[in-house]
Amino acid sequence: MSPLYPRLFLASLLAAPAAMAAPSHQITLDDFFDIANMGTVKLSPNGKHALWLEGRWNKELDKSQNDLWQIDIKSRQPTRLTFTDESESSPVWSPDGQFIYFIGKEKRDDAKAPYNGKAQVFRIPVSGGEAVPMTREAEGVSAFELAPNGASLYFLTHKDTKDKDRWAGMRSSHGAPQYGHGKRDTNPLYKLDLVNFRQELLLDDDKVVWDFSVSPDGNQIARITTDDNELVYLEGWSQVEVFDTAKKQNRVLEDGAWREQAASPYGWLEGLAWHGDSKRLAFRIDFDGHPGRLFVVDTLGKGQMELSRSGKVTLNGADIQWRPGSDEICYRVADAARVKLQCTEIDGLQQDDTRTLIEGDTVIGSYSFNSRGSQVAFSHNGLDHFTDLFVADANSKRATANRLTDINPQSANWQLPQISIYKWQAPDGSEVEGILELPYGWDKSRGKLPLVVQIHGGPTAATPYSLQHRSYGRASFPAQGWALLSPNYRGSTGYGDKFLTELVGREHDIEVKDILSGVDKLIADGIVDGDKLAVMGWSNGGYLTNALISTTDRFKAASSGAGVFDQRLQWMLEDTPGHVVNFMEGLPWEKPDAYTHGSSLTHADKIKTPTLIHIGEKDARVPLGHAQGLYRALHNYLGVPVELVVYPGEGHGLSKYQHRKAKMEWDLKWFNYYVLGIEP
Repeated sequence: MSPLYPRLFLASLLAAPAAMAAPSHQITLDDFFDIANMGTVKLSPNGKHALWLEGRWNKELDKSQNDLWQIDIKSRQPTRLTFTDESESSPVWSPDGQFIYFIGKEKRDDAKAPYNGKAQVFRIPVSGGEAVPMTREAEGVSAFELAPNGASLYFLTHKDTKDKDRWAGMRSSHGAPQYGHGKRDTNPLYKLDLVNFRQELLLDDDKVVWDFSVSPDGNQIARITTDDNELVYLEGWSQVEVFDTAKKQNRVLEDGAWREQAASPYGWLEGLAWHGDSKRLAFRIDFDGHPGRLFVVDTLGKGQMELSRSGKVTLNGADIQWRPGSDEICYRVADAARVKLQCTEIDGLQQDDTRTLIEGDTVIGSYSFNSRGSQVAFSHNGLDHFTDLFVADANSKRATANRLTDINPQSANWQLPQISIYKWQAPDGSEVEGILELPYGWDKSRGKLPLVVQIHGGPTAATPYSLQHRSYGRASFPAQGWALLSPNYRGSTGYGDKFLTELVGREHDIEVKDILSGVDKLIADGIVDGDKLAVMGWSNGGYLTNALISTTDRFKAASSGAGVFDQRLQWMLEDTPGHVVNFMEGLPWEKPDAYTHGSSLTHADKIKTPTLIHIGEKDARVPLGHAQGLYRALHNYLGVPVELVVYPGEGHGLSKYQHRKAKMEWDLKWFNYYVLGIEP
């Protein structure tokens, strides 16, 4: 029998009833649209309030909508602050804690900026009331930052910039066609004085700016820049620049450590963070197929260092912060299906001790410190609750986290799946694990279960050990009587660098064997019925769905979402081709055999599995041609039952309510019919 690990819960401040009645609500597909999700969390400077972005699906608006909420930590009384039809983003506190600044949009009939529907910086009192626009840019604002004293607002705008090369005249003369290059959306940097509301242009050098951060003393501005808007430039041709505001001089940081000396040249820079000394700048670089890295640079020219990680953790996300009042740099890490918050002491440019702020089975999302660094607030997804807000003592070596919110009270009556860590051995002897979900109340006496193998994307990611109700199958299939396995196959984060990088050069092989051996273990353990298997995934999960059905006919049904079918086509069309180059270990003309073997198109004649194909019409990450090619192979040439579902206007994810619901209903009915024999 598989090991069912104990659940470690965080302490809660929420009052619980004396006796809990047995949950009676069976989870449905519609319940997915009733779940509130917690995004960015910000603790007030004095630690007395916290705010967050709360996302909820709105059927009438046909989308998910973010609103701004805040809570009084002492009374635990939450207050909703915004009620617009457009999602708010990037909230920050004013240093005095009296105001909240954020990016929002407001559209009024025939109105000019700031009410033209473009993103602007708004300010709202912590007590609530009308949000007032601080900026009025005709093309909107892409990012902003408050000065530490709250007296100034820095922000990026948009400017249409045209290249001035020998063909510029021709492109200008014939403006009707679209061109591959020659026009860019660049980002000038402005400073707005919040006392007299005078605005000045600080820096406009025709650069595309992906991120910026102003040093606490205001003397330096760090930026991540490229020369073009296309995402391909960010992954291999981006750089960190530091602008001296007094000398009006800009310099590019020496990048050998994270470019030439890196495992791959195709990494994207992110997460600029200044220390309070205005000298040390931290930032991240992430890669597909390789561990991310964190650097600290002395911008006055006194050197740099790279963070060393302990254990098998992988850096997770771009949100890195210096804990106020200390020399600790804090960051999230993936750790065996958990996401933990760690802080490392940096003495000058020397690394000292690392600590984990909150122990236990945490899956931490956003986090924030108060102005003294003594408190930390964070969002956390548990095993018996969806994302909620917690606070803890940031100075403690073994902090107890207290839960402040319950943003999904309706789920208290839900019959939740049994969630456990499930381990098995791959054919090469490596230990692999995944997240196993079993129906509420099920045990072996009730008989074997049909199985859905749900595969995460990335692949440089991992399925978390937490409660989730997703449009990719978690919670909904167990509620319908299925077992669901989400394997963290080779290439997943949080299991050590070797486990992560073993996938490079071995796609469509090693991870396929990892997954199939997990299925074999479930069958051998008597949990699932080997004749009732289905597989599904999105993005790299879609790619692996294609790989599995072109490797074996054991699955009775498949749902392939936004999955790569041909690696050459993917390199030609996707917006981040470095992903393909990394895993294929070269360009298409350098490694033709790798591109051939790594493509399910090569093995398509072996596909016998009835396959449901989902794709966004305007998906730039995995373009429509992959789904069309898979559909053509199965429908026109191989005679395999197939449906192609193209979602109009959608990109790599499904943003519309009706599209999410369509996908979930298609998946359930497709699997019910082809695996269980239930007519749709």
